Amino acid sequence: MKKSPRARSRQPNRTVSIIGTGSYVPERVLTNADIEKFVETSDEWITSRTGIKERRIAAEGEHTSHMAAKAAQRAMEQAGVTPGEIDVIILGTVTPDTFFPSTACHVQRILGAKNAACFDISAACSGFLFAVEIAQQFITNHTCNTVLVIGADKLSSIVNWEDRNTCVLFGDGAGAAVLRYRAGSHGVITTYMASDGNYGEILHMPGGGCALPITRDNVDQRLNTLHMNGRETFKQAIISMSAAATIALEQAGLTTDDLTCIIPHQANMRIIEALAERMKVPLGKFHVNLDRYGNTSAAAVAIALDEANRSGRFQLGDYVLLVVFGGGLTYASSVIQW
Repeated sequence: MKKSPRARSRQPNRTVSIIGTGSYVPERVLTNADIEKFVETSDEWITSRTGIKERRIAAEGEHTSHMAAKAAQRAMEQAGVTPGEIDVIILGTVTPDTFFPSTACHVQRILGAKNAACFDISAACSGFLFAVEIAQQFITNHTCNTVLVIGADKLSSIVNWEDRNTCVLFGDGAGAAVLRYRAGSHGVITTYMASDGNYGEILHMPGGGCALPITRDNVDQRLNTLHMNGRETFKQAIISMSAAATIALEQAGLTTDDLTCIIPHQANMRIIEALAERMKVPLGKFHVNLDRYGNTSAAAVAIALDEANRSGRFQLGDYVLLVVFGGGLTYASSVIQW
């Protein structure tokens, strides 16, 4: 039986905390040496320009929803939350199982979260942090108590494996977090989100939508694969993420000295190094795992957050900064007191 309709409360706003994290990556490892076998590249070329050594590739028949559900289950286990307690599932992805129903609905079915309202958002690599901010609004306003946020992408399904400039960058995976009010903790202090559609074509998938359907006449043009202007994407990633981080910290009334850990989007080691230089923060304060997973889009910062959480990079009460950039272009940053 469905629960009674959710009504807005007139109670004071609540703080919102991440009470559990989880992640999942497929078993198959695709190394730079493996890629050398089918495109003209080398381990030295890939490593020196990106910092990536390997990435994970989903198995045949393993969809975004499957990865998302596994990450979600791990987050729920850590949080001590049952499927029936989940009020909302928000999933950030650009590789949905189907255009509709939403992949979040597929995840709901797998989890058995029968009481949850479910929807996807499309903000590319920024999807997880956009979803965190949406979840925060539900909980802050007493509309919901427990929200499951997931970032998941199967980028191997939209990569052009003949394009050596892009196929070396991306991998598959999922990360999740359970958000809820936690007494005595500030939790998510502030999130800054922004977009600039004028830069939409620097990182996009031109075909497959209603504007440019895939037909017999254009199928050989690979329009339903990822296209990227690497030089401009690199430039805008540094500009956008440094701006988002600065604004989020100012809104929180903090400085980089207050931070225990910075978790950036895992796209390119050179981007992270440039971001660290702009922020005047030692690189050692950044949590980086792109050497093992590559760029997993909306999943990237969520997987890194789970790794950092479970490895003890920060403790209860510490300040953590998450900062992301994605196609759209979209960018965001969150300051969290753990």
